[in-house]
Amino acid sequence: MTPQSDEDEVWRQIVASFNETAEPTAGAQPWPDRENVGADDTLQAVKAEVPAEVAEDAEAGRGEPAAAEDDDGDHFIPPPPPPLPKMDPGTKIAWVALFGGPAYLLLAALLSWPMDGWIVFAAIAAFIGGFVALIVRMGDGPPPGSGWDDGAVI
Repeated sequence: MTPQSDEDEVWRQIVASFNETAEPTAGAQPWPDRENVGADDTLQAVKAEVPAEVAEDAEAGRGEPAAAEDDDGDHFIPPPPPPLPKMDPGTKIAWVALFGGPAYLLLAALLSWPMDGWIVFAAIAAFIGGFVALIVRMGDGPPPGSGWDDGAVI
């Protein structure tokens, strides 16, 4: 037999036994005695595992062990982020033009404002001009004053 025919035979057996019930195995494997614990036994086992200082704190009404106060030192608290860089007026105008042109057209359409041809042209020109201005100002070279070694440039 080839490996493919073995797989086909196993598949046929699985499909043939799909609706059959499983064999009862509960009688063949008895329940272990160590699993037969009552509620009182479980409570005693839990109390035996609790350290003495935690039990004393719980009895005194504090509820939390003293070691829990030191857990805050393990958490990483990131430093506050640096302030955003200041934009020059040209960049601000480009962003306003980029979003202002389409925003005006949207508001004019929603509020049924009259839109002359020159207003539509100005809004579209503002969008395109703002986009081009931001792309041109982006620059693709290294920052000035970074030296001759660019490091790993990807």
